[in-house]
Amino acid sequence: MIKLSALSLQRGKQLLLDKADLTLNPGYKVGIIGANGAGKSSLFKLLMGELHPDSGELNITPSWRISHMAQEVHASERTALDYVLDGDSEFRRLEREMVAAEAEERHVELGELHARFDAIDGYRARSRAGQLLDGLGFGAADHLRAVQSFSGGWRIRLNLAQALMCPSDLLLLDEPTNHLDLDATLWLEQWLRQYQGTLLLISHDRDFIDNVVDYVVHFDQCKTVLYKGNYTFFEQARAERLAQQQAMFERQQAQIAHMEDFIRRFKAKATKATQAQSRIKALERMERIAAAHVDTPFTFRFEASDKLSHPLLALTQADLGYSDKSIIRNMKLSLQPGQRIGLLGPNGAGKSTLIKTLVGELPLQGGEYQSGEHLRIGYFAQHTLEALDMEANPALHLQRLKPELSDQDVRNFLGSFGFQGDRVFELVGVFSGGEKARLALALIACQKPNVLLMDEPTNHLDLEVRHALTLALQEFEGALILVSHDRALLRSCVDTFLLVEGGKVEEFAGDLEDYQRWLADRQASQRVELEAESRSEGSSNNAAARKERKRQEAAIRQQLRPLKQKLEKHEKAMHDAQQKLDELNASLADPANYEESSKNQLKILLSEQAQVQTRLATAEEAWLALSEELEQLEIQLSEALND
Repeated sequence: MIKLSALSLQRGKQLLLDKADLTLNPGYKVGIIGANGAGKSSLFKLLMGELHPDSGELNITPSWRISHMAQEVHASERTALDYVLDGDSEFRRLEREMVAAEAEERHVELGELHARFDAIDGYRARSRAGQLLDGLGFGAADHLRAVQSFSGGWRIRLNLAQALMCPSDLLLLDEPTNHLDLDATLWLEQWLRQYQGTLLLISHDRDFIDNVVDYVVHFDQCKTVLYKGNYTFFEQARAERLAQQQAMFERQQAQIAHMEDFIRRFKAKATKATQAQSRIKALERMERIAAAHVDTPFTFRFEASDKLSHPLLALTQADLGYSDKSIIRNMKLSLQPGQRIGLLGPNGAGKSTLIKTLVGELPLQGGEYQSGEHLRIGYFAQHTLEALDMEANPALHLQRLKPELSDQDVRNFLGSFGFQGDRVFELVGVFSGGEKARLALALIACQKPNVLLMDEPTNHLDLEVRHALTLALQEFEGALILVSHDRALLRSCVDTFLLVEGGKVEEFAGDLEDYQRWLADRQASQRVELEAESRSEGSSNNAAARKERKRQEAAIRQQLRPLKQKLEKHEKAMHDAQQKLDELNASLADPANYEESSKNQLKILLSEQAQVQTRLATAEEAWLALSEELEQLEIQLSEALND
């Protein structure tokens, strides 16, 4: 159990927590949300003993094993696989002791060590570490690469894999989906849903939080408020609480106005002086209710350039890739104003290659690239942040691009991206990742592009900025091509999906849920192909063996068919429940439902929402159980086939 009792924490001059109370029971999966700088990461440091409260108490079950995801990784010559295995310190300790015992021929002790090694599933440790690396997007060849050979984003993935490898009762993850693509995010989501311990998750990816957590802790005004349910439920519950608070505020203001009017009218009259004094004292004792409001400093837009071309750009029979390697072949694309395209595809399939080619960073290997007469591209990628001048301030960055802007215009423009007051004159080098990302977005917006190419723009952005970015992209009148692991952003801003896979770029006829199923089918097919290749070794020239193998594969498909049919049935149930839930959420978003006259209607909607959420959760659990059963059966049948 984790328990905060009247806990206060101050960092420098900033008060983060003021007599905060919080109780989290074992097994809770908790999303930690709140504005940047509210104290979310400081809570993790408190739990790990790196910080101590200024007052109050923090109690945590003493026997709990804590695993956390480091935010930095130093260059190392250790292989990726060994680095991940280092996350299991007990495995490494027993491994060392067994080597020493064997060298010194301490046979009795060695037997005991082997028994303990088996008890922690040590013989499967390398396999488990490999599965973590595979799930997070590392190829088989990457397992033996040195850590120092990976880029910063991939090293963060290694940190995540190491944290997941560590046996734990409490898992602390701070922005784990930063630097992940959509495929790895979906894999991590499934892994965390099956995690048996207590999970505390800081994330600004609303779909990811929705699908993993069952509680939300909101850092708000130096307090911690616990909500039961996922992020969507938190938003609805908070909206209802704010609506009630606003209604109470308005009633209190009317009461105060009435009392003040009485005091004004009768304070000087002897016959009413006592009553007036009584009301004055009542006003002094009254605990004032604050007006409900949610402030956000982010109101930016992407204004398209005045002139547009038709098409803005076009690729004809284009081959894309690097000097020694072709990634995409014979691609055709005609990008028109108003098109909103999301790129899907496995890691390494060529999504970033396509964007880099469109922006001109990579030359075509073949074919033709045509740019419209008025083409103006706004490009966001992770290296965009690295290209910022760390010795300059935001105002100077903007003035370099737009020297005609007045100082006030610069302040106003940057203010819409959250750079208020003297923040516009602070050096970029001291900014957080989120602040650098906001500045990069501001510099793109000020140039009024008519094509936006965005490769993972939400890394480092908090929920408020992501919401502002979503609105800005929705209103953008030019063309958009977006790569993102943030499903809420994709769902809100994209009309068409293109699938980049197998050297081709084709329209994907489906939504993100269909893509998730496509990924699962693809992974299953890859397993079957690998197993088939393994079985065919040494007998590829034997026609009888090939015929028998085909017969056995057909038998396997026959055995798997009933389970797949059940799986499809639960998928439909999930789809129907989600559709109904979306309808209810839309109704609950209507402010009219929170008026006093709609009280009963609100209760009915909330009750129905809870029922549908339960139905959806039941269908999801059944789907997951069947998926696992299907996967196990596939493995068993494949092993039988190999025998």
